[in-house]
Amino acid sequence: MDHKIFSYWFITHLAILSLLFNDVVPSFPPGYNDGPKNGYNNGYNSGYNNGYNNGHGSRGYGIISNLDYRFYDRSCPRLQMMVKSGVWRAFKDDSRIAASLLRLHFHDCFVNGCDGSILLDDSEDFKGEKNALPNRNSVRGFDVIEDIKSDIESACPLTVSCADIVALAAREAVVLTGGPFWPVPLGRRDSLTASEQAANTNLPSPFEPLENITAKFVSLGLDFKDVVVLSGAHTIGFAQCFVFKHRLFNFKGSGQPDPNLAASSDLLSKLTDTCPDVDSSNSNLAALDAASVVKFDNAYYVNLMNNVGLLDSDQILMSDSNAAALVKSYSANPYLFSRDFAVSMVKMGNIGVMTGSDGVIRAKCGFPG
Repeated sequence: MDHKIFSYWFITHLAILSLLFNDVVPSFPPGYNDGPKNGYNNGYNSGYNNGYNNGHGSRGYGIISNLDYRFYDRSCPRLQMMVKSGVWRAFKDDSRIAASLLRLHFHDCFVNGCDGSILLDDSEDFKGEKNALPNRNSVRGFDVIEDIKSDIESACPLTVSCADIVALAAREAVVLTGGPFWPVPLGRRDSLTASEQAANTNLPSPFEPLENITAKFVSLGLDFKDVVVLSGAHTIGFAQCFVFKHRLFNFKGSGQPDPNLAASSDLLSKLTDTCPDVDSSNSNLAALDAASVVKFDNAYYVNLMNNVGLLDSDQILMSDSNAAALVKSYSANPYLFSRDFAVSMVKMGNIGVMTGSDGVIRAKCGFPG
């Protein structure tokens, strides 16, 4: 074949393939591809080498359980792209879903480990976690996980656990909103049961004192620093008015707003407009971080420094000298927060995981069979 003819043929077919590829792969927002691509190469290599080689006790990306970063490389090689695409599709329709998917991972891991149990519907054998008090009419994203699971089942039947999908979706949600990328160790297995009682007992409450919240973290193998770092997840998302409304009108029975919020008249005015002092406003939503509602950054800690954290459990961090020192560091150094948040997320994602022959791979995330 003539060289010029071959060159023309090659370029033409390459262009056609490029057009086809663009039709298949959704368009991601600017910078979204940079995080996973560069973050995975740099984060995986440095995290795996530093965390694993330097010992499980380090705050690198250490492998604490029998999970493996490359667990599905052969059995489901397109897994991470499918999760990424599913999260992006959902985010295009509802920007709140990023915070919801991150919260879903927290609430799964804090109840009997990261086993996908939060996704299970009630059955004749158990009352699940969906309707527990901390989750009812609050935790969201079940349909997004189920949609992603359906896509994955078409490509890799009975291969990928719902628990792993939740962990990956949480990471993609953070990256999508401008936060850090971290390599997610994989190989979790799914639970066959769930517990409403455990969800009511184990999940930290925004009304609890700091020592109680810390005790719940420590009981799961986390530490005080993880409390402060993971609280930074409140840089995105919303809270229902009933969770903080007592701070607006009758703080500690005073008949007056919390002095910290009252000092910011603009914020107090916006919150009272959103959450008037009537029961019908209880389910209204206010941003946890009004400074950057859907941007994952360190503004949460800046808010705490200015005494305008929305929840009691947020602002209470400033009442402890050690927590306040961390808050100060993260408010001044967003890169430090991003690094530590990524490390704590890997650590949290290892809580109580089942691997090997334990548990199952559920075909549908809402059903044990």
